[in-house]
Parts: sequence; C-alpha cells; structure tokens
Amino acid sequence: MKELRPLCLQVCDVAREAGQFVREELPRLRASDVVSKGLHSYVTHVDTTAEKRIVKALEQLLPEAGFIVEEESIKKKGIDYQWVVDPLDGTTNFIHGLPCFSVSIALMHRKEVVMGVVYEINHDECFYAWKGGGAYLNDAPVRVSPAGSLQESLLATGFPYHDYSLLEKYMDLFTWCLRKTHGVRRFGSAAVDLAYVACGRFEGFFEYGLNPWDVAAGSLIVTEAGGQVSDFSKQNNFIFGKEIVATNQGVYAELISRVKQVFNK
Repeated sequence: MKELRPLCLQVCDVAREAGQFVREELPRLRASDVVSKGLHSYVTHVDTTAEKRIVKALEQLLPEAGFIVEEESIKKKGIDYQWVVDPLDGTTNFIHGLPCFSVSIALMHRKEVVMGVVYEINHDECFYAWKGGGAYLNDAPVRVSPAGSLQESLLATGFPYHDYSLLEKYMDLFTWCLRKTHGVRRFGSAAVDLAYVACGRFEGFFEYGLNPWDVAAGSLIVTEAGGQVSDFSKQNNFIFGKEIVATNQGVYAELISRVKQVFNK
C-alpha cells in the first residue's frame, strides 16, 4: 500500500486549490449557469470545472488509480485504487449563496477507504485522515464528542430531495430525534456533517439516499477521530448502500437501535 500520510497532505492541497476556485466563482454565478440533472439535483460549470482540475491533479499523484466521480468527467477504473471525488458537495447551497459547501476526496484501496479529505470552503477548514493516522483539522488533531447520551447531543441529517420512498419512516425518526436531543440540524453537505461529527460539533449524523462521493471521505475521518459508522442495519455497507449513521461512541447504540426499529432493519 502507498505511504498515506504524505499523499494525504498533497490531497489537502488539491482540495484547497479546488475550493479557492469555487470561492472565486461564487460572485460570478448567474441563474443561467445552473443546469438540472434531475429532480432537485443541480450542476454548474463550477462543479464540472472543479472536478476536472481535481482529477488532473490526482492523476499526477497516483497515476494507476481509477475514479468514482459525481460529474462523470472521467471514466477510469483502477485495479487496486479508486479516487472518490465530489468537487462541490452542497451545490444547492452554493447556487443560493448559502455558506456551507465543500470539496470531498477519498481514496479507496480495493474495497476499503484509506484516506479522506473534506475541505469546507467558506471557513477555510480542511478535515483529513488516513488509515491508522488519526483525524485532523488544519493540522490539529480532532476527536469526536465525549457526550454519553442523546439527551446531551446535537444531531445532523439531510432531508430527502429526490428519493421519497422512505419519507414517512424518515420523518418518524426525525421527530423522535427532535424530542430526544438538543436538536437536529440540516446544513446541506453530508461531507461537512460527517466532518463536524469527527471534530465534536455534532454527536451524530444520519441520512439515506446518499452516494459514495458524499460519504467516503467523511466516514473515514469520523472513524479515525474515534467515532462509529454503519449503515441502517448496523453493517458496513454505508459507502455504496445509500444510508449512513455516524456518531461518537456514546450515542451510537441508542441511535442505531431506533434507526433499525423505524426502518425495520
């Protein structure tokens, strides 16, 4: 396996450079620049250009790696390594000028995420981790919250925006969480939500309908920060399974128990 620490730090630079481009383009964005990809799913030239820049930089760092990318700017399969890239997680926030969107880059070795970088653009916060190396925010180590129960906790989630098949069950869980916690926040970037769990700002995060590029980087950052991540069945199919629960150690059992009950897992 590649030496991960120096590679991760280089990827942080790639994410920051892409984030700077996104930040500079925001004032120039016009309504005519926004294209619909499907129900409540949007893309701009900023997403696609940022992705192409990221792909070009990552190809130079690890030429043998393939790519799993949101905007499909490249179709390349790697044998052992795959980059998982979201050039702008939180596009809807971006096009409305709401300050929560990020660059998310993960590296998978075979079926395992071994590196993750989430760069929150507006606050210039770079969260990153590599397998066995701990989790960091702008060079300082971070850990999940020490809170021991949901009563002490603030949670994050994302509302369904195109897959409403589980909406009734989701709202059941959402209502239960409102009553059991300090509250539930919806920031609009799953990558940022996961990074905030990792550094203790949230005690937990849950959502369904997600893609690999939404969660791959953030999930590793959470686990390296001492947290716990699973799908709704308490299994490990959260990268490709379109559902995720990520928490500190103190609230996982309580939250996943309710999740399994609501979703009949």
